[in-house]
Formats: sequence, C-alpha cells, structure tokens
Amino acid sequence: MQLTMIGTGYVGLVSGVCFSDFGHDVICVDKMPEKITALENGEIPIYEPGLDELLARNVAAERLSFTLDLATAVAQADAVFIGVGTPTRRGDGHADLTYVYDAAREIARALNGYTVVVTKSTVPVGTNREIERIIREENPDADFDVASNPEFLREGAAIEDFMRPDRVVVGVESDRATDVMAKIYRPLALREAPIVYTDLESAEMIKYAANAFLATKITFINEIAALCEKVGADVKSVSKGMGMDARIGNKFLHAGPGYGGSCFPKDTKALARIGQEHAAPIQIVEAVIDINEATKRRMIDKVMQLCDDSVNGKKIAVLGVTFKPNTDDMRDSPSLTIVPALVGAGANVHVVDPQGLKEGEALLPGVTWQDDPYKAMRNAEAVILLTEWNEFRALDLERVVKVMKDPRMADLRNVYDPKDAEEAGLTYVSVGR
Repeated sequence: MQLTMIGTGYVGLVSGVCFSDFGHDVICVDKMPEKITALENGEIPIYEPGLDELLARNVAAERLSFTLDLATAVAQADAVFIGVGTPTRRGDGHADLTYVYDAAREIARALNGYTVVVTKSTVPVGTNREIERIIREENPDADFDVASNPEFLREGAAIEDFMRPDRVVVGVESDRATDVMAKIYRPLALREAPIVYTDLESAEMIKYAANAFLATKITFINEIAALCEKVGADVKSVSKGMGMDARIGNKFLHAGPGYGGSCFPKDTKALARIGQEHAAPIQIVEAVIDINEATKRRMIDKVMQLCDDSVNGKKIAVLGVTFKPNTDDMRDSPSLTIVPALVGAGANVHVVDPQGLKEGEALLPGVTWQDDPYKAMRNAEAVILLTEWNEFRALDLERVVKVMKDPRMADLRNVYDPKDAEEAGLTYVSVGR
C-alpha cells in the first residue's frame, strides 16, 4: 500500500516507521524543513528506544521517505493518515483541533482518486464527521472515505505496542474503506492480533474511555496510598492483593506522584469537556483530574516534611524529571509541579535525568543539571527519586549515605525497601507505606 503520514511528531513518526516495516511504502510529511532534513539524515527528534534503527532500516529499503510536499504525497496515496498534535486548548480544556482541520483542508485539495483519510490523532467524538464535511466542502468531487484509527502507544514501548498490540481499533463505515484498512493491517491480522471494526463515534470514544480508565486506576491507588499512610497499611501489599483479582489486574496500580505525559492529562480534560458539552458530565473523570493535581502537591508536602519543613538554602538532588522512564517527554510531568515549588522555596536543586535535559532545561529554570546521580547527591541534604529510570533502581545506598551531607530520601516511586534504606542509614519516606 502507498501510505502518507501527515505529521512527524510522536504518533505520526512512530506509526509511519512501523507501517513501513510492515512492507508498505510510507511518506511522512511535515511543515518544518529542519525536521525533514534531520529525519533524512537519520536524526530522530524524539527519544523512543529502537526507533532510530527501525527508521534507518526502512529508509535503506526505500520503503520510508520524508517530504515537505504534502500535495504530491497525498495525490499518490491509498490512505492518508492525520497524525498531528491535538494539545489542550487554553481556557476551556478542550482538544485544540486547529492542526487536524488545517490538515484536512490541505488533504482535500490534493486528493487524486479514491483515498481513505484516516485520523490517527486523538480527537473528540464528532471530529471525523467534521473532517468529512471539511473535505467535501473543499473538494466536492473528491472520492474518499474517512476512518478513525486511534493509537494506543506507550512512550518507551511504542514499537512493541504497534507491532504486538492488545487490539487495533478501526472506525469505518464503507466496504471500500474497510478493505483498505484490512490490507494496511494485514500483517497484524496474520499474527491474529484483535482488530475491532466499529463506527466513527465509537472508535473516537474508545480512545478517550480507555485512557480515562487507566488514569482513574492510577488516581485510585494514589488515594488509597494516602489513606494507607494514615492507617499504617502498605500500599504495595494492597496493590498486589488487588491486582491478583483478574477483574482488576495489576497494571497501573503503582502509587506515585501522579500521572503526566502526552495522553492522560490531555485526554481526561478533553473527555470531561465533551461530557459537559453534551450535558452528560463524567464526574469520575472530573474528580480524577482534580485529585491528580492534589497528589502532586501532596508530594511537595512530603518532601518539605522530610526536610523539617524548610528547604531554603539546602541542596536537594532530584533523580528523574521526565513523566516516566524511557522517554524524553516532559509534558505534564509531576516534576513540573514539584521542582519549581522547591526552587521557589529557596532550594538549590540538582537534577539528573538520562533524557530530560533536552526539554527540561527550558521548563525547569533555576536548577543545576548533572550527568551522574552520585554527583547530584554530593553534599545534598535530601534526594528525591521522582522517575524510576533503571539507573536509579539499583543505587548503592551506603554510597548514597556517604556522599550526602544529610542522608534523607523521598522515594516517590517506592523503588526501595524501607528496611534496606533505613539500615543503610537513610532517613526515608515513600508513598503509601
């Protein structure tokens, strides 16, 4: 199949590269010349393990290319995917669909022969109908169908998720479009990956409902963790006992400083807004949004208590600032709430993160960046483990105690056993224990 991907951000680039690895001929389009030049040189603008090797392999096989020329790329495509950003709109929490609708207008003017226009971006219910209306308005003679094909990629494991998905969701309403989408995903069908064909609105809703449910699980266990601290229970034991119930499952039941990233904050806000607009408020999701912000603030209180209610003039080491390991994504990371609060309270904050500097340097002014955790902790009066990168999971706790001026640790990911930490000589706090 001849496929065109509009947008080379996280969703567009990962999807385009993986489709090319299926054997399709893929052209990725972007408006930014510097991005296209970098990609043509094999330079990846995001950090995603394995993506650089996969890109290089498919470029070498001449199945993957990059261009600024949207019109030519669309004209030769069997399917055109919209993979542009849908950030939260300032003021009302709704998804900003400007880039999606602009792409639809450009696609409309370039269509040549029957084409399926597929929305990969996460969009509110009704967006695909509007895309269809825009295209028909721009090009009444166009021969096309619209499909909804939301992505379910976890940052840090996106290639595995694309190649071995739990399910593929396709919203489509014509036999011709169904046939095209079936051909595109034939490599996965041959591996017996579940493919759910449904209508446009249901496909759009599946994406939002799935992300909101996962965000709710995280928020629920964080609330339980707060209660565990009050009553003397251990949230790790509680999570384990809950997760053994097959109806619940153990994923997303890890207490911590709150969720962040490119999906959960944006999608929960958008779903809440959709509910309000249709007079069917999703009160659980609205509560999840509020509680998640409160959870981040509660972590600040935890650190302050560890430091005898003052960090003024104290050196504080922060291990990890990306919203999760194996990504450079800082969007809505808990660190963006916690670290500025410490800096504002007078702390001398030293940060180490394997991939966080690229985005974090601008987002976290007033901190000192280090490339080694022990260097960051040298003469520190507290260390905060904020993102559980592998290199922070096996610290030599006795060495930590030796290099610190005052060995105190706030383990906000529950990486270490409290007994081990205390035996090493740390004054130690964690979440829900």
